[in-house]
Amino acid sequence: MPIFVHSSRMPVPVEALAAWHFRRGALERMLPPWVTVRSVHAFGGVTEGSIAELEMRILGLRRRWRAVHEEVHPGRGFRDRQVAGPFRAWTHDHRFLPDGEHSLLEDRIDYAVPLGGLGAIVAGGWVERELARTFRFRHDRLRSDLRRHAECAGESLRVAVSGATGLVGRNLAAFLASGGHQARRIVRGAADPAEGDVAWDPRRGTIDAAHLEGLDAVVHLAGENIAAGRWTTARMESIRASRVEGTRLIAETIARLKSPPRVLVSASAVGFYGDRPDLDGGQALDETGARGAGFLADVAAAWEQATRPAEEAGVRVVHLRIGAVVSAQGGVLAKLRPPFSLGLGGPAGHGRQAMPWISLDDLLGAILWSIRRESLRGAVNAVAPEPRTNREFAKDLAAVLRRPAFMPLPALLVRILFGRMGEELLLAGAPVAPRRLLGSGFRFEHPTLRGAIAHELGRSARLEEASR
Repeated sequence: MPIFVHSSRMPVPVEALAAWHFRRGALERMLPPWVTVRSVHAFGGVTEGSIAELEMRILGLRRRWRAVHEEVHPGRGFRDRQVAGPFRAWTHDHRFLPDGEHSLLEDRIDYAVPLGGLGAIVAGGWVERELARTFRFRHDRLRSDLRRHAECAGESLRVAVSGATGLVGRNLAAFLASGGHQARRIVRGAADPAEGDVAWDPRRGTIDAAHLEGLDAVVHLAGENIAAGRWTTARMESIRASRVEGTRLIAETIARLKSPPRVLVSASAVGFYGDRPDLDGGQALDETGARGAGFLADVAAAWEQATRPAEEAGVRVVHLRIGAVVSAQGGVLAKLRPPFSLGLGGPAGHGRQAMPWISLDDLLGAILWSIRRESLRGAVNAVAPEPRTNREFAKDLAAVLRRPAFMPLPALLVRILFGRMGEELLLAGAPVAPRRLLGSGFRFEHPTLRGAIAHELGRSARLEEASR
């Protein structure tokens, strides 16, 4: 059988490396974002005989992958063996080895593709390339996560997260759990008491306040998707209400608690700064920049104002003004990838409008950093330090995909297709700088856009390094 081996040096002692693998959230953090994959059932961690079951799309076909964990040695490694899935045989040994003050992670896979020799001829090369691509990503993300958690070391945190089913929220929950923290979801509908869920209904103004008592932090990410459809008057009011009313409910509830969380990290957006094409020489705005004009600026200002009850009660409040999140799982990258992969990509309008962005992993890191750093409060720009225009964004994405980017989306067509939403989301923008994050010592894992895109799409590490 073919054997695949991938090993990397990790920036933590072997005990920390091993502990990470046995925590909840570890599996979710290792799934490659460019593959359509989901857990079939909740996975609570690695124990002898435990089962991991995934559903994924491989070469256009939907397949189930079921593996059992065996030979589990918490300090040294474990093995998982496929019991049902796309391979004829598959055993995966995870080995944790000491390396002075650091450690080595070795993944060894013995596998066989279906159809014997014919399968090896047809798909063997593709499988080998995909394994190399996947494990390069896994080790890069793990190295980053371990470094983040080491930089934010301290007592285990208890954190409640709203918007926990969204792109950022579900990844944040896995990131926190794999770092040894407890992440409680603030959810609509049926809450699972065994999971520590916090039930709420922002439309009715109800929330299970008792489950917020004594927490270390609340991270508030909930809000209606602003890019889900044209902005009618009713839709704009719904977008505004989903942010302002939900935020006010959480802030007022926190303010009444006997033992409130120490910090409320509440999402906001760079839309606060409006459209700023008039800044001299493309000068970037820091957190002292004035509020701009437009619907998004008005919503962001009201959104931030809604946290005042918590702030007045003595809770430290951080408003993360988030840029476009770069992730293959959703957001701008997921939407642009299909047309750009076909060579049909290009800038929107004239392309000179600023497009502040941040990688998903850096945003998760910024959230944990904001929880831990007592010096951070008020507005904090959650954007990468490399400024990009819409045209440059298109150029970088096309370069990673090795495609041209000569099909612009004319401004007139944007206005016809998307109306006011297109005006503010695609044709407007302000250059924004992360002054407070950088000033507090935060380090970006993906400071360049090409590097962030290459990481999310599992592209060549050489391309990522060349972009730095």
